[in-house]
Amino acid sequence: MDLLRAYSDQNDEELNEPEQQNQNPSSTTSSPDASPPRLLPAKSAAPNVDDTMLALTVADGHRSLSRPIDPTQHIVGFNPTYDQLWAPIYGPSHPYAKDGIAQGMRNHKLGFVEDASIEPFVFDEQYNTFHKYGYAADPSASAGYNYVGDFEALQKNDAVSVYNIPQHEQKKRKIEKRKELEEDEGVDDDMDPEEVQNPASDVWLMKNKKSPWAGKKDGPPTELTEEQKKYAEEYAKKKGEERGGGDKGEVVVEKTTFHGKEERDYQGRSWIAPPRDAKASNDHCYIPKRLVHTWSGHTKGVSAIRFFPNYGHLILSAGMDTKVKIWDVFNTGKCMRTYMGHSKAVRDICFNNDGSKFLTASYDKNIKYWDTETGQVISTFSTGKVPYVVKLNPDEDKQNVLLAGMSDKKIVQWDMNEGKINQEYDQHLGAVNTITFVDNNRRFVTSSDDKSLRVWEFGIPVVIKYISEPHMHSMPSISLHPNSNWLAAQSMDNQILIYSTREKFQLNKKKRFAGHVVAGYACQVNFSPDGRFVMSGDGEGRCWFWDWKTCKVFRTLKCHEGVCIGAAWHPLEQSKVATCGWDGLIKYWD
Repeated sequence: MDLLRAYSDQNDEELNEPEQQNQNPSSTTSSPDASPPRLLPAKSAAPNVDDTMLALTVADGHRSLSRPIDPTQHIVGFNPTYDQLWAPIYGPSHPYAKDGIAQGMRNHKLGFVEDASIEPFVFDEQYNTFHKYGYAADPSASAGYNYVGDFEALQKNDAVSVYNIPQHEQKKRKIEKRKELEEDEGVDDDMDPEEVQNPASDVWLMKNKKSPWAGKKDGPPTELTEEQKKYAEEYAKKKGEERGGGDKGEVVVEKTTFHGKEERDYQGRSWIAPPRDAKASNDHCYIPKRLVHTWSGHTKGVSAIRFFPNYGHLILSAGMDTKVKIWDVFNTGKCMRTYMGHSKAVRDICFNNDGSKFLTASYDKNIKYWDTETGQVISTFSTGKVPYVVKLNPDEDKQNVLLAGMSDKKIVQWDMNEGKINQEYDQHLGAVNTITFVDNNRRFVTSSDDKSLRVWEFGIPVVIKYISEPHMHSMPSISLHPNSNWLAAQSMDNQILIYSTREKFQLNKKKRFAGHVVAGYACQVNFSPDGRFVMSGDGEGRCWFWDWKTCKVFRTLKCHEGVCIGAAWHPLEQSKVATCGWDGLIKYWD
């Protein structure tokens, strides 16, 4: 250490040497023995600490251990104990609470609630005891049993709880219950003792029944009243129909009425024969502007309309008044024939390829095949379920094949020549709403209440394409574009979606038609014959027209009071449109 100090002194002397040379140039450096070494004061790197509060805390240690912390102070100068941190603050003069309880100590809207450790069984026992007898054990008592509540009842019952009933009370209750059972079941003490002792007798079974679900012996059968017999017969009949006994719908006598002057003209031609001069006027379609004609023959709403295939000189309408009517479009504009064969509203109609026959589907669970000219019913089909949509195979060699979407999630295929079901397509999870043939009639697309689209190969009950997304809604109406490459689907979220009919059946995200309000209504969507316009009714009685390329609204027409449920474009006269609504009217627009 002496050497280090001497070395430090030597360095200091070397630093001061130039000054000494200036003052005394003749002087030389002094040796270490010339003068004693100087001692420097010790330095510390630790900061200065004010230990006044620590000294006060040590001096006042006994008093601070029991003193609660003041919540108004911002700095705590000592290490408080756990009891000090959680000690309650007494007195109503607390600045942060009206009731004197600090905000940190408040765990309930009424103040501070202490936790009590108690088992759930013990809590239920004391809770039920208090509500029955009026007293209960105090869970906050540290030692012994302290009770709260009605002390007179406590002494009277010897502090018994509901779960701790004395033995004599239990026996007494058992005897009372047994007497009640014997009175209810009519078992008297006057019974033959042999029967009571015989386990094979009914008396022994009734007397020794242990549990309430052991089963009671039926008493002697009593005769039913006439009203009860009638109700039992109706119930059995209804059950039989639900189990498949009612394969047929309601039986109704078919009638038809011809309203024209004569069924054949002077040349022997039928009244359904198309006019010879009916030809397409031009290939360019225009949006109609004015009302031309109104047909008003239905007493209730009209649910669907179909133009006569290829010519459109007649229009077929399905009414909710159970009637189907056909109207003249080309000449007089009058009703030509009424078909009456259903007992409930007619849901859907469909012509065959040449218009000589048509199908009707009704809520009376019947599908009927009619002759258009004579009005005779050729055949009737039913599965006992409501048909929602009917469709004939468009191929000329398969005009005897009928497809029907039913309310029991199935698509049923009939051979009408044999009158038998030869195929069932059962994959949907809800009622089937539409059937649309695509790909040269080799496949068909179906939509359902299960919010999905399924593509089927005709004749093969296996889904080849399943389209279902979380954002999809039910699609109660689908129409095929005239070029057969696109499907327009009326979605229940007030828009029309477009799907391709090629191999992938993908959604075309670039085309979407909106603006109308159809949520809750199965409004029909349709195309103009040249494919330039998309058309649909809506729930407010309007008919909407969109441009196919731009997807913009072209025009709207106020057509009906209420719902405009159906809209169809005339197949030949390119600028004429028919609409139907729930007001019972069919309107023709040009």
